[in-house]
Amino acid sequence: MRLTPRRVAVVLGLLTACQGSADRFAGRGGGDAGARVADPWGGPPASSAASARRPASPNDDGGGLDLASLVPAVLTALSQPGRYEAPEVGSAYVAGAPHTDVLELGGAIVETEAYSLRGGSGTPLRELTERLRGLAADPTLTGVLVRLDELEVSVPDAVELRAAMAALRDAGKTLACHTEGVSNTSYLVLAACGQIGLAPLGTVVVSGPTAMPIHLRPLLAKLGVTADFLHVGAFKGAAEPLTRDAPSPEMLETLDAILDRRYQTMIDAIAASRGLSADDVRAAIDVAILPAEDALRRKLVDVVEPFEAFRQRVAGDAWREVELEPEASPDQALAKLMAFVGLAPTAPPPGPHVALVYAVGDVVDGGGDGALGARTDIASHTLVAALRALAADDDVRAVVLRIDSGGGSALASELIWHEVAALVGKKPVVVSMSDVAASGGYYIAAAATRIFALDDTLTGSIGVVGGKLAPGGALEQLGVRAYPLGRGKRATMFSRLGPWTADERAAMQTMMEATYQTFVGRVAAGRGKSAQAIQPIAQGRVWVGAEAMRLGLVDEIGGLDAALADAARRGGVDPAAAIEVYPATPTLRDVVAQIGDVAVGSLAGVGAAAAEEALAALAPTVAARARQLWAQVVRFEQSPLQTVALLPAIE
Repeated sequence: MRLTPRRVAVVLGLLTACQGSADRFAGRGGGDAGARVADPWGGPPASSAASARRPASPNDDGGGLDLASLVPAVLTALSQPGRYEAPEVGSAYVAGAPHTDVLELGGAIVETEAYSLRGGSGTPLRELTERLRGLAADPTLTGVLVRLDELEVSVPDAVELRAAMAALRDAGKTLACHTEGVSNTSYLVLAACGQIGLAPLGTVVVSGPTAMPIHLRPLLAKLGVTADFLHVGAFKGAAEPLTRDAPSPEMLETLDAILDRRYQTMIDAIAASRGLSADDVRAAIDVAILPAEDALRRKLVDVVEPFEAFRQRVAGDAWREVELEPEASPDQALAKLMAFVGLAPTAPPPGPHVALVYAVGDVVDGGGDGALGARTDIASHTLVAALRALAADDDVRAVVLRIDSGGGSALASELIWHEVAALVGKKPVVVSMSDVAASGGYYIAAAATRIFALDDTLTGSIGVVGGKLAPGGALEQLGVRAYPLGRGKRATMFSRLGPWTADERAAMQTMMEATYQTFVGRVAAGRGKSAQAIQPIAQGRVWVGAEAMRLGLVDEIGGLDAALADAARRGGVDPAAAIEVYPATPTLRDVVAQIGDVAVGSLAGVGAAAAEEALAALAPTVAARARQLWAQVVRFEQSPLQTVALLPAIE
């Protein structure tokens, strides 16, 4: 176990708590002067008054905990593997001498690490790529050995990770990878390695990209819930999972284009990395499941052997294990702990610099869930405030807006668009699109100075959808009848439990048409085109990045690094200058602010228990996507008008 800042901070926090406990046991925390207290640190019972007069030294006869002297010993003990654990360094490893670093990589690759009261999850892409670049700059490092487990990573993120791995090799370091089995996008990452080892009986699965639309209309009908939705744009299929039993021809056309692009990316990447022909790669994809010897024969891997033998082949005995988070000293970890509790506020980088702003998740109205929620939702009030703060800081010379969102509230998207446009009036704003920047995700990008995307990024979807779930039938099944009353022709339009009347639908359609024209106008202004020129490429159609660039919705094909470099150039910033990142690392204040937040039930939740019971019988991937759709649809109760792309699971 390497001593990363996060782990050392936890240890220091525990030791500090232990010291407080020791003080109380020994009598230094108050209590009756004559009481006898058992000392948990080994000393004999003593009166609290006597304990209070003793120096806090673990060597005196009264016990006590000396944190300053104990920390180094504890950290040293923690850094040593147990008797029956695998070693963390090779027998020939010498600090400062040439060696190979061994890095384990697996699980979810995300844009920002989501935090909750249960902790964080996922490895941020930029943290990983920065770590690889840091290793590339180590003059004592001869190479990196990655022990790769199955990854949850999108194709665009896999492409960016491959670029960072290529940069490591370009720096003169060897890059070897070993796996016990991977599939599809995980193999795209694996293929970037110069040498690939596969465990005996391991498999390589390259079955090709897939899309899986999930339609909930039959389930809603069974539950007695009516989905009443309208859309503007011939290809705006956001509500299809709720209103149709199967995908429309327009949706199938969109999905075919996406799958074609991702299939080509897989073929090109594997062929280039492994020195194979496109036909060889297609043949391997058609086989799909390749046992170890078959994968070796088709040159998808270089050797079949256990990890330890592969490590010996690649690194000999001069190696050490490292983690994604660099090893830290106790002082560094203590500084992080103090920043977390608010005793040492984190300051932005000094001097001119670029700010990197993450906009990840659904676009929602209001303040969302505060600082922690900014990692999973794009809340209009929260992001607007952050952009205003960056606009007012003269040291922030340019902003990169990193977007990974299928959109959401039309109102929130418009408010964020206004703030991005205002920011562009003061300094360059460069958008970097990740896996998805569609509908509201494209709306908030439209005013930017320049837009970067990757070939496989899903973008566009310039359209509007509006609607509601009407649970009156579900309530009837439960023996509940409601009779909405009001004054005014449309008083109960958003409160009644049934579908809209013809008049109400017409009113909703008029409002949606106006919103759509505003959306098209925002795009036209940002892209320097007329609204008439945007109309044919709008209509709710989702485009892949390569096609979006051809159509003028995107300026350049490139990842986050390319966007950051462009922003630094436009802002006249030294490329080596530190980058300010929003949202910042959470503090104790942020965590406390989230305590007590309770999800509020809604009419759309009627029948949710029955739905959950039905979903439980489905395959895990299908059930997970269905739950995600249900959660997104519930948002229509708060925001009945949205620019959102409810895309199927595409892998």
